[in-house]
Amino acid sequence: MTDMLAPGATIGILGGGQLGRMLAVAASRLGLKTHVFEPGANPPAGQVADRLTMAGYDDAEALRTFAEAVDVVTYEFENIPTSALDVIEAIRPIRPGREALRVSQDRLSEKDYLSELGLTTAPYADITDLASLEAALAAFGTPAILKTRRFGYDGKGQVRITDAAQAGDALGELQGAPAVLEGFVDFSAEISIIGARGLDGAVACFDPGENIHREGILRETTVPAAIPASLRTDAVLLAAKILGALDYVGVMGVELFVTPKGLVVNEIAPRVHNSGHWTQNGCAVDQFEQHIRAVAGWPLGDGQRHSNVVMENLIGDDMDRVPELAKRSGAALHLYGKAETRAGRKMGHVNLVTPLS
Repeated sequence: MTDMLAPGATIGILGGGQLGRMLAVAASRLGLKTHVFEPGANPPAGQVADRLTMAGYDDAEALRTFAEAVDVVTYEFENIPTSALDVIEAIRPIRPGREALRVSQDRLSEKDYLSELGLTTAPYADITDLASLEAALAAFGTPAILKTRRFGYDGKGQVRITDAAQAGDALGELQGAPAVLEGFVDFSAEISIIGARGLDGAVACFDPGENIHREGILRETTVPAAIPASLRTDAVLLAAKILGALDYVGVMGVELFVTPKGLVVNEIAPRVHNSGHWTQNGCAVDQFEQHIRAVAGWPLGDGQRHSNVVMENLIGDDMDRVPELAKRSGAALHLYGKAETRAGRKMGHVNLVTPLS
């Protein structure tokens, strides 16, 4: 493959959090270097990357210098300013491409895009004022969730509405941010599938995992998910359809609701995903290596699962359990090197592994 980066080449990573950290570790196993661009001080990825640029996304000179020092650029989060992407793309390719970011940066654009592909989403409406919210609530009923169109994650930027009389207060909580209302989906489980598409168009998907959230934050992912084989196939085909439509290169996380009428798409994430961390100890090639392979133009790896895994996020004071987990048989710890422990902050995860019999 002529576009395959040779060992020694450098992958630029926008964002220095734990996902960037684990991407850098995966790249190093393949003999590839990484250069992280991150505005914040002491990022977790900076501890393991070959180079770190600490500068803002509004610093055009720093962005140009960064782009010129790498061979390809990828990212660990969606909300990168368009102006920064313009500077970088004039110098180096960005993978996954700009269309995936455009779609996923805005919840309304994302749902419109998925609907146009013929996929099922929760009922939704663009909310511009109190009147539009009241009309949507009348159409969908309650409960419903009002979400900011941009910048929400881990339960932030969203308000649950259980009574139409709460409409005004809910809008006030979002402080005028553009919003979308999502109607209730009657689901039996939430699953996610991690799919990858290579530069040559090849697609590979990992087994779907079953997710448990609390307070808007993913707590556990269990693989295999307790779903029929037919739904596993449907999830793979659904992910492949999105990857192909976007001409995607890299790993994508797709969150799905299991309903009596089939799978409903909750959201997509154009990057490696928290619910795919189980692959680090359940597969020979994990999601991070798969992403590096894709953006570097390498052939995709075999994502076949060799173990059952329960991935548990370590959040805030869960770090107090590390000594006990370190002694536990079958427990693989992944800590992110964050200096400060805070309530609700993801500090690491543990994969509890049971080999297939």
